[in-house]
Amino acid sequence: MTDTNETIDVVIIGAGVVGLSAACAIAARDYATCIVEREARPGLSGSTHNSGVIHAGIYYPSGSSKAMLCIEGRERLYNFCQKYKVPHERCGKLIVTNNFDHIDRLEALATRGRANGVDDLEVVDRAFIRKREPHVEATAAIWSPSSGIVEAEALIRTLVKLATTKNVAFLPNTKFERGIESEQVIALRTVRETIHARTVINAGGLYADDVSASLGGDTFTIFPVRGDYAELASSAQHLVRGLVYPLPEPTGLGLGIHATRTTWGTVTLGPTARYQTRKDDYESNRDSLETFQRAARQFLPSLEIEQVNPGGSGIRARGAPPGHPFSDFRIGRDSRLPRLIHAAAIDSPGLTAALAIAERLADLVEQTLS
Repeated sequence: MTDTNETIDVVIIGAGVVGLSAACAIAARDYATCIVEREARPGLSGSTHNSGVIHAGIYYPSGSSKAMLCIEGRERLYNFCQKYKVPHERCGKLIVTNNFDHIDRLEALATRGRANGVDDLEVVDRAFIRKREPHVEATAAIWSPSSGIVEAEALIRTLVKLATTKNVAFLPNTKFERGIESEQVIALRTVRETIHARTVINAGGLYADDVSASLGGDTFTIFPVRGDYAELASSAQHLVRGLVYPLPEPTGLGLGIHATRTTWGTVTLGPTARYQTRKDDYESNRDSLETFQRAARQFLPSLEIEQVNPGGSGIRARGAPPGHPFSDFRIGRDSRLPRLIHAAAIDSPGLTAALAIAERLADLVEQTLS
């Protein structure tokens, strides 16, 4: 174990999309920055195990961090992808229903989105839906032209390159063990060394609660929520042109099994959503292909089981236990350790919001170190 005497301005624990975005934003303000990552390379967990959707900001309660940061982050992300040539598309999304009795719920969701500042939403009829998505069967839908897709792995690679140009130090395969606050710094012990930091950002994803506990910070719990995916066979990929979502259940977990065309042309179905105990279990008790087919046939009635193949899975870092339909981001200074800043419980729309979250974290760092 090495004990370094040098003090660095900011140590970020976690090299997911939020940690990397924060590193770029903070280093751009001339703070010496280091990222500590338990995995062999960045973005191996939730940052790349998701639908790759750029959300418009429709679903979240007005005034919540998710609503505000999603809308700000969405435009930041589109601009970033265009500037750095990250594969993406503003392809738009349909949120569909086949039930006339649910039109009021569809209207209410559109009203919520508009209240959040998503000012381009339309409630559209069957003719509009068929023009956009000829194989989708639905009575009505919300059309969201600001929704899109991004290649998450390419985004991670670009953020790593950008961070490197800003002299951010990156320590992969480095598991954080514990920290001690003393004399205006926090001494962080990793498996290899002790690093002295003037400020620490907890972007530990699924392990953010463990990181806070190891530092003696606020007590909270991250609940792992597993989501499985399926993929359409090549013979069925023509059935979906963009993004097709069901109208979410009011008390449901997640947004329902949806169809997403990727930037490389395949179509995924998912994710499902269920709480589990382990934070590293991506394979046990996978949802059946019939589960995906049944869900997708609500809007893709011609889909056959032979056209559905197994896909990947991901685990969301949720901040609320079962029975709570909404869980907001946890972004802010720790109440016990003012030099510890949390970016925790960053589940969907964390990918969309990451660049906006990064600016908020950079502001907090500036306030702490000024």
